[in-house]
Amino acid sequence: MSGSFSHTEGRIVALCGGIGGAKLALGLSKVVAPECLTVIVNTADDFQHFGLHISPDIDTVCYTLAGLASQEFGWGRAGESWRFMEAVKELGGEAWFSLGDTDLATSAVRTGRLQRGDSLTQVTGDIARALGIGATILPASDDRLATIVETDEGVLPFQEYFVGQHCKPRVTGLSFSGLETARPTPEVVAALEDETLAAVIVCPSNPFLSIDPILALPGLRDRLKALKVPVVAVSPLVGNDAIKGPLRKLMGELGHDVSLQSIADHYRDFLDVLVIDEVDAGAVVEGPRVERRQTIMKSLDDRIELARAVLAIARDQVLLRGEA
Repeated sequence: MSGSFSHTEGRIVALCGGIGGAKLALGLSKVVAPECLTVIVNTADDFQHFGLHISPDIDTVCYTLAGLASQEFGWGRAGESWRFMEAVKELGGEAWFSLGDTDLATSAVRTGRLQRGDSLTQVTGDIARALGIGATILPASDDRLATIVETDEGVLPFQEYFVGQHCKPRVTGLSFSGLETARPTPEVVAALEDETLAAVIVCPSNPFLSIDPILALPGLRDRLKALKVPVVAVSPLVGNDAIKGPLRKLMGELGHDVSLQSIADHYRDFLDVLVIDEVDAGAVVEGPRVERRQTIMKSLDDRIELARAVLAIARDQVLLRGEA
């Protein structure tokens, strides 16, 4: 059921991390008119490497929406070459975080622009347009914000934990360095205050590593709580397990039940509807309204179908509110 139609009932804002969230963001981009879709992306994974400003989640979202993402890895660009990394290894340099040659070009352009005084929002918008993306891609913040992972092996920067050590250390806590000064961008605030806003979609990204850094920005969570439009989240757990990534392990180590209820509780203060997978039909979840759909997105058609379903659920929530 590929193909697209234009959702023209108002602006749709999606909160998104990397690979898993980008899949739904792609589906939304196929069914929402470009001028009506805003994707707010986690920036707490950003870091400096080889003297460059790397924005992994922003790049994953941009490559995915542009149809350039590697299907093999889920991150980086398709048809990538690796001469840069090969040379780094030959010279005995740090090779634990791989950057393909064209991915490196994105980071180099970004870094040069940032050093000249442009904001991450400006640079991201220009990169997205250069890649042919019509939707608005917004960094959650232009300020420095970094996820810090507290583990049984010490305190680790996020990328060292996630990529360098493959999430193996036991996590004892999470914090966000820079939170005392970081702020949501004016563009993010404007998107959530847009009088045409129809719904906010929380993509099935890791709540703790990808969505929490967005929600932690001053005033962001309160803005979601105050919204008069539906907030719909797609659960990243299916059958009490994560499709990809360390979510199950992380939840257990942080003392959370690995359950749909834990996901609902994590977003309880602002969430209207939690969308769970059909395999969890017997699950009982207290709090938000629960809808069951196919949430595993193996193909483009799956992404489109889930996006359509989520938007329909948001429309139904508006009707239910009106009848209350």
